[in-house]
Amino acid sequence: MSLPAINPTKTEAWKMLEKHFQEMKEQQMQDVFSEDPNRAERFKIEWQDFYVDYSNNRITEKTISLLLKLAEEVKLKEAIAQQFSGEKINETENRAVLHTALRDYDNMKPEVKSTLQKMKLFSEKIISGSHKGFTGKVITDVVNIGIGGSHLGPEMVTEALQFYKNHLKIQFIANIDGDDVTEKLNKLNPETTLFVVVSKSFTTQETIANASFVRSWFLKRGTQNDIQKHFVAVSANGNGAKEFGISEHNIYPMQDWVGGRFSLWSSVGLSICCAVGFNNFEAMLKGAFEMDNHFKKEDFENNIPVVLALLSIWYNNFFKAESEAVVAYSQYLNKLVPYLQQAVMESNGKSVDRNGEKIDYQTGTIVWGNVGSNSQHAYFQLLHQGTKLIPTDFIGFRESLHGNIENHNILMANFFAQTEALWEGTHNKKVEDPFKNFEGNKPTNTILIKKLTPKNLGSLIALYEHKLFVQGIIWNIFSYDQWGVELGKTIAKSTLAAIEKREPSAIVSASTQKLLDKFLGMKS
Repeated sequence: MSLPAINPTKTEAWKMLEKHFQEMKEQQMQDVFSEDPNRAERFKIEWQDFYVDYSNNRITEKTISLLLKLAEEVKLKEAIAQQFSGEKINETENRAVLHTALRDYDNMKPEVKSTLQKMKLFSEKIISGSHKGFTGKVITDVVNIGIGGSHLGPEMVTEALQFYKNHLKIQFIANIDGDDVTEKLNKLNPETTLFVVVSKSFTTQETIANASFVRSWFLKRGTQNDIQKHFVAVSANGNGAKEFGISEHNIYPMQDWVGGRFSLWSSVGLSICCAVGFNNFEAMLKGAFEMDNHFKKEDFENNIPVVLALLSIWYNNFFKAESEAVVAYSQYLNKLVPYLQQAVMESNGKSVDRNGEKIDYQTGTIVWGNVGSNSQHAYFQLLHQGTKLIPTDFIGFRESLHGNIENHNILMANFFAQTEALWEGTHNKKVEDPFKNFEGNKPTNTILIKKLTPKNLGSLIALYEHKLFVQGIIWNIFSYDQWGVELGKTIAKSTLAAIEKREPSAIVSASTQKLLDKFLGMKS
C-alpha cells in the first residue's frame, strides 16, 4: 500500500491558506495578547513534562484551522498509520520505516528484544570491569567509529546525558581527516580501549578507512587474536565485520528497516549504553515510545509534532522563510542542532514528489542554531534586526541538574526574555534612534520541559523525528531515502582512484582536473 501522493498546492486548504496569508502577511501582531487575554492559554499544549507555548506566532485560530484542514486533505492520519504498521513507505528503496519499533514496549519484535538484552549484558561487563583487555586491564575508554547517523546520534545523546555518565571516557571518530584520528589515538592506550565500529553496510568509506587505521595502530601492541577483546561491530553486514577480524559474538545486528539517521535507538546506541548505563538508555527509549503514542493517538490540534510541523509549513511555504533556528538553553544539548540538521535536511531535502514529478514549491527547511545564552551574543542580532524572517524553537528546562539555582535563574530569565523581545520588539514605544528600533513580530515556539532526564530527552528527539515526517507527508516527498548522499560517494571513488594513480586526466570535470593537478603538484 503506497503513501498518499497528493500535491499540497492543489488542495482546497492550500488555496485558502494562500488567501489567508494575504490578510496576515503585513499584520503587526504584538497587540494580540492585550486584545485576547486567553491567547496564551489557547495556543499551548501540555503533555507529561512538556509545556509547548506557540502563542508567539503570526497565526490566528483561522490559520490553525486551515493548517489542520491541509493535514486532513493530504491524508496525514492515514500516512501515520502506514508508518507504524510497517508498510514500505520508503518506496524508492522498498523498505519499511520502523525506527519506532525499536522502542515499542507494547509489541516489541523478538529480534529487538534480544539485541537490547545483548547490549545490556555487554555494556554492564564493560562498566563493571569484568570485561578485560588483552593485558588483563579494565576498559577505561570507549571509542565509537562511525559517520552520519552512526556518529551524530550517539555523540549527541552521550553529550546530553553527561550528568548521568559513569567513569568511562567516551570518544568519537567520524571524520576521515587523518590528523583528527591520530590526535585522538595519541591520547588512548590500546590496552584499555574498546572500539565500537558502526556501519550498517560495513562498507562506508570513511568508517572502514578509519577503523582499518585504528586496527593497524592497535596491532602494533596487540595481536590478531586480541582484536576480539577490543573491537565490536554494529552492522547489518556480519560477514564484512568478521572479515575485518571481529568475533561473531561481538557483532550487533542492524535491521534493514532502520535508517541511519534514526538509528540511535538500535544497537548503534551501544556506546550510549556504555556511557550512561543500560537503564538510562532504556529510559530514553521509553520516553520516545511515549511520544510515539502521543503522535499516533492524539488529535492533531493537541499533537505537539503535528502542530510544530504545520507552523513550519506556514512559514516556509507562505512567508517564504527558508530556515528555522533551534536554540536549547542547556549546554548539555550543544550537539542537538548538528543531529537535527542531518535528521531534517537529509530527510526533507528533496525536489521530486512522490509521483515522480518535479516540485515547484519549497521543501526542506534549513535548520541551524546553537545553545543559549551563548547564541544571544552572536547571531541573535540577525534574528532581532535582520531582514530575514527566522522562526525559532526555544528549548529550556525548569530544573537544573546540579542545583546551581542562581545561574539557572539567570539562564532562564534570558530564555523567557528573548522570546518576548523577539515578539514585542519596541512596538508601541517611542524610539527616536532608528538604529535602536526593533520591529518585533518575530515568531517563536517555547518548549519548556521539567528536567533534562533520559526519558525526556527520548521524548524530545522523537518529537522532532515525527515533526519532519509530517512535513514530508505534506510536501508529498519521500523523507526516508537519501539518494543525494550517494552521488558524492560515487564521484569520490573516481577522484580517489585518480589521486592514487596520479592521473587527473581520468576525471571528466575540467575544474576538478586542474584542482587535482595542483593538489598532486603540492604533494610532490
